Amino acid sequence: MMRAAYIEQLGSPDVIRYGDQPTPEPGPTDVLVDVTAVSVNHVDTFVRSGAWRTPLTFPFVIGRDLTGTVAAVGTGVHRFRPGDRVWCNSLGHDGRQGAAAERVVVPVDRLYRLPEGADPFETVALAHPAATAYLGLFTHGRLRSGETVVVVGAGGNVGSALVVMAAAAGARVVAVASARDAGYCRGLGADHVVDYRDPDVPGRIRAAAPAGADLYLDAAGTNDLETAVDLLAGRGRIVLLAGLRSRPVLPVGPLYLRDRSIHGFAISHATAEELAEAASAVNRLVADGRLRPRAIERLHLSDAAEAHRRLEEGKVHGKLVLSVADGA
Repeated sequence: MMRAAYIEQLGSPDVIRYGDQPTPEPGPTDVLVDVTAVSVNHVDTFVRSGAWRTPLTFPFVIGRDLTGTVAAVGTGVHRFRPGDRVWCNSLGHDGRQGAAAERVVVPVDRLYRLPEGADPFETVALAHPAATAYLGLFTHGRLRSGETVVVVGAGGNVGSALVVMAAAAGARVVAVASARDAGYCRGLGADHVVDYRDPDVPGRIRAAAPAGADLYLDAAGTNDLETAVDLLAGRGRIVLLAGLRSRPVLPVGPLYLRDRSIHGFAISHATAEELAEAASAVNRLVADGRLRPRAIERLHLSDAAEAHRRLEEGKVHGKLVLSVADGA
């Protein structure tokens, strides 16, 4: 047996239990991992509450991202061996049990090596936002060097990763964030920072990008499409990646008359190949020291319900990470 955070029904954070569950057994192409740390994401709360529907088998271990150490490998696994430090960011979806347990089984094509010297708590905090940022910019946004990218919510977890990755790819980055985050965003690589409280945010963005934005991403989930579409260059793209409950107005005329486009995606639908490509990019930036979480707070795995409650109440600044070891 092992300890895990799990649910037996959908509902509020109160349905989360912490206790003994059977230790999973790896199949031929699986890897058994001793978990070090698990991050807490908004998508975890959506799955737990039922707002995001995915096949579940109860009892269901919650969570999707983890770092840990390989304990055992299936007979068909040759890329990993016991003792390897690893991470994963796609459990807890499409019938897969989640990450919030002392031991988990991970399909080998969804497991990645932890960069040499990387901190497992910092890395797990980056796993979901950084992979989301990569997919938004490159897989779905088709970003090219020299283009202009507008990032709304640039001071947050996903937003900051968007700024780092876009700047590293040679894009001009216009960051929209709070005034107190201006220096932070410039340090990440933003060329211009617009205070989101400015009474004329669109005008400030136009001044910073007079030819229009080639790519526009709103990590804050406000999704003001009337404003965003008007800020695009010809053939500019908007990628929607947050704001589950937003219901924006769609300005159809300006959208199609200038060949502009809007594309939505959820990382949970990414293929194993897409996630592996994103993981390679994340690992490079982590190894280079260019990608780090702004702030993390550690709780214990037994505090999973409290972590979900705080996240839903908007009382989290930075990233919550659950430690599996006692006293950590």
